[in-house]
Amino acid sequence: MTAVVVVGAQWGDEGKGKIVDIFTEHADMVVRYGGGPNAGHTLVVGDDKLVVRLIPSGILRPQTVCVLAQGMAIDPASLVAELDELGKRGLVRQVGSLVVSDRAHAILPYHVLVDGLREQRPGALGTTKRGVGPCYEDKAARRGVPLGALRDLGRTRELVEHALACWRPTVRELGGEAPSVGEVMAKLEDLAPRVVPLLAETSRLVADAVRAKKAVLFEGAQGTLLDIDHGTYPFVTSSHATAGGACTGVGVGPSRIDRVVGLVKAYCTRVGGGPFPTELTDEVGERLRRRGDEFGSVTGRPRRTGWLDLPALRYAVRVNGLDGLALTKLDVLTGLRELKVCTAYRTSGGVTEDFPIDEVDRATPIYETMPGWTEEVSAARSLSALPRAAHEYVRRIERDTGCPVVLVSVGSRRDETIVLADPFAAAATSS
Repeated sequence: MTAVVVVGAQWGDEGKGKIVDIFTEHADMVVRYGGGPNAGHTLVVGDDKLVVRLIPSGILRPQTVCVLAQGMAIDPASLVAELDELGKRGLVRQVGSLVVSDRAHAILPYHVLVDGLREQRPGALGTTKRGVGPCYEDKAARRGVPLGALRDLGRTRELVEHALACWRPTVRELGGEAPSVGEVMAKLEDLAPRVVPLLAETSRLVADAVRAKKAVLFEGAQGTLLDIDHGTYPFVTSSHATAGGACTGVGVGPSRIDRVVGLVKAYCTRVGGGPFPTELTDEVGERLRRRGDEFGSVTGRPRRTGWLDLPALRYAVRVNGLDGLALTKLDVLTGLRELKVCTAYRTSGGVTEDFPIDEVDRATPIYETMPGWTEEVSAARSLSALPRAAHEYVRRIERDTGCPVVLVSVGSRRDETIVLADPFAAAATSS
């Protein structure tokens, strides 16, 4: 197998950074296909932590080419700042180790301004205020600025003038003042020499790698329940966060994808507004937040925490066509003598084991209690080495979703992992 998609199976923040880093040990290419600097990955390298927002987690692997594909929204200033930070750490190695699509759209200062002003209003969605949503709005309205336009700053100015003319009334209505075309262009003139050399037609680059049977990993952002079409609308992101987004965001056909792996936390978290049926607002929820370090890697905001939602996970298995699950943060549950899992919902139509996506804000979760464990699990390197209750918890997830667990993370470090299957291998094994 050569082409593997890794996608979040919950509301994002499932631990993609660490898992993609592990899966890319033998990958030739890692491709980010959607989202933007609103998607932070925390990587632990030795005793050092590194947060990447745009550049794929595969940057830690010296043999891996990292690609930012055309489905992304990319802030040129954030990209250059991240490159500078990675450069200090010796992680941007040579020309060609990072390639950026010339068709990805640029997040510009007026996008960030509008995003921030909207978030000050009642009923705000709870975005990261990075300008991602307004950038995608411009893309859909056919007035966006693809990064390739930076090759011709005269053309860029024309595009910025048109977009700003459309945004100024909105900015005024929100109580702000839009930047001038000159102010935006002054920044782009400084950034263009750094960004343009990275640009390429990445769809062909990726397609050629897949055709050559190279190991290509497609890295998603956010999670299934935040997908613009399949998430808890309107509290969703502005892009396709499901596995299908890999095809549209990169430019490869679905027949070229060999395997899809979904990332799932051993419990649930959510950032910002929106329905969260299994949310815990008591001391257990706070304990999960503290022990799991559940604070946004991009914003620092505390994440909402809750019990594992099996109907939601079954939904993610279905809409993504998941072949395997990578279970993260199992160690965070250590010390809880009793666990609950949501197994079904009471809805206006009666009890259902399906995820009630259209009335999730009104449905009532039905729980089943499972025994917890007190033994530490970070030293386990096989399922049989886990405490019996932890082992059963993993098996329960497999049984209820009909999807095999291919990896279990038992700590934040790279080596604190039980790897049950190589995602680039044809068949999963377990022990």
